[in-house]
Amino acid sequence: MHGPDPSRPLRIGNASGFYGDRASAVREMLTGGPLDVLTGDYLAELTMLILGRDRLKNPDLGYAKTFLKQLEEGLGLARDRGVRIVANAGGLNPAGLADAVRTLAAKAGVPVAVAHVEGDDLLARGDLLAGDGALTANAYLGGGGITACLKAGADVVVTGRVTDAALVSGAAAWWFDWSPRDYDALAGAVVSGHVLECGTQATGGNYAFFGRHDVRRPGFPLAEIAADGSAVVTKHPGTGGAVTPGTVTAQLLYETQGARYAGPDVTARLDTVRLAADGPDRVRISGTRGEAPPDTLKVGVTRIGGWRNETVFVLTGLDIEEKAALVRDQLAGALAGTAEATWTLARTDHPDAGTQETASALLRLVVRDPSPDPVGRAFSSAAVELALGSYPGFHVTAPPGPAQPYGVFAAEYVPAAEVPHTAVLPTGERLAVPVPPRVPPLPPEPSQPAEPPPTRPLRRSRSGSGQSPVPGGAGSPWTSAPDTETASGPARPADTRRTPLGRVFGARSGDKGGDANLGVWAESAPAWEWLDAALTTDALRTLLPELHGLDVTRHRLPGLRALNFEIRGLLGEGVAAQHRFDPQAKALGEWFRSRLADLPAELLTEDPDPTPPEVSR
Repeated sequence: MHGPDPSRPLRIGNASGFYGDRASAVREMLTGGPLDVLTGDYLAELTMLILGRDRLKNPDLGYAKTFLKQLEEGLGLARDRGVRIVANAGGLNPAGLADAVRTLAAKAGVPVAVAHVEGDDLLARGDLLAGDGALTANAYLGGGGITACLKAGADVVVTGRVTDAALVSGAAAWWFDWSPRDYDALAGAVVSGHVLECGTQATGGNYAFFGRHDVRRPGFPLAEIAADGSAVVTKHPGTGGAVTPGTVTAQLLYETQGARYAGPDVTARLDTVRLAADGPDRVRISGTRGEAPPDTLKVGVTRIGGWRNETVFVLTGLDIEEKAALVRDQLAGALAGTAEATWTLARTDHPDAGTQETASALLRLVVRDPSPDPVGRAFSSAAVELALGSYPGFHVTAPPGPAQPYGVFAAEYVPAAEVPHTAVLPTGERLAVPVPPRVPPLPPEPSQPAEPPPTRPLRRSRSGSGQSPVPGGAGSPWTSAPDTETASGPARPADTRRTPLGRVFGARSGDKGGDANLGVWAESAPAWEWLDAALTTDALRTLLPELHGLDVTRHRLPGLRALNFEIRGLLGEGVAAQHRFDPQAKALGEWFRSRLADLPAELLTEDPDPTPPEVSR
């Protein structure tokens, strides 16, 4: 294979955003156009739990088996085209996956040099972890091990738990021979890596304004990364979906928190990122500044949290609330000894419905306990025994089964120097990866106030009142109010419309352990001005009542015309615990966009400007 050529951009693509993504993506990316490196992200918090249970059954497993299936065809294609493959499919057993790739290559007659990165698995280091009973414990490594493997001539590099973006930044550091102190370049590559890591979410998948594009089968993304870390995000010609400033903005906001995006190699300043259209299906990312990384590494720890079960009662027709109350009363005794029982009534029913299904509501009961006994047969029997003695029309979507274990996720932090980041080269040589230069934990962000001042004048509501940033107060955009003027300035035009927020604003949401992230962006300067002034943390709690009582932090990203909210505790103990209806908060943003507000009419008629404003370096 050819070596790196730093005189031109690195063309690096993605063929997987999660364990179970499109099986044909590796072939599509290798045959769709030129590439230098193809990456695949297979790991998530839930995936580590799944792989941990696999490893309990068979110590030789613990890696993403679908990656091997993809390589049956992809290994030869990559070799013929001179494309290196970098993937975190090694999961809990990168050495085992590397051996499996060598076996596959030998069987297929494809000569490839295989390397792997390890050292992230800290399960045996109980002295570094808080508590016991961990199923998996993996530090989020940076890209240094990947860089070392590629420098040693590896054609395939498999890793355990590295940060998702490290797949890209590690390859870029190899291509351009960056030093660990090239913070701006590394930060630019991290931003590109974050855009690529979730695959088709960068090319129109799960996009708020999906109706603008043909997203029936989006192509996978790639980036053309330059020596200074700037990049152009695009996709292979003729593939579906779209790459626009909007699709890139949405992915930049996904599962990030503040303006400082801290990682093991560099802290990327998201408040310096600039986006610009660079032709059809091409978006240029530039201006990203980087700072030294923190002196700790995040460790994702999964444990078996207990046992759970559930059943869903179907309530049809009249007296829905009364039927739900009857079931709760009938099961109260059986649930008395259960650690946790959560009832949720989803009013999916419609009056005078034309079908029985649309006349029905769903009453969901989820039970959890440290022991399987209270949520196993005892629970199932109590629910089933109601079949002939409860509300009229009694039935369930499916009978409850045996108790099932559920997992919990926690993030811990350990000194980076305590983690043995190791590159195992194609020759078998083990190379210790040095800890990048670091600084103490980051200081508070020196940015504008996260919340607008309470006296800032806003546009008036449709009733003619000046809008207050206080949700639900006089003149709030979230409620109708009497006709009054603001005290802070002259009233603005009164022409507003009660409209779903999603008619003007995009959103994307996701999970980080038990916390949720909600990013909201505007497509024009006037819309951004309104959003920035009106959408405070209190306003968000008013719009999304499930957030009441939770700690919510607002971050401003004016260069992206965006706000990013951290919502702590919304998801309980993480996705595997299935704390709520949407355990990964994937649709939290769409719930937000469906909520009504008094929006200035001019925002509903203007053409969006797809390119956010530039931010000064």
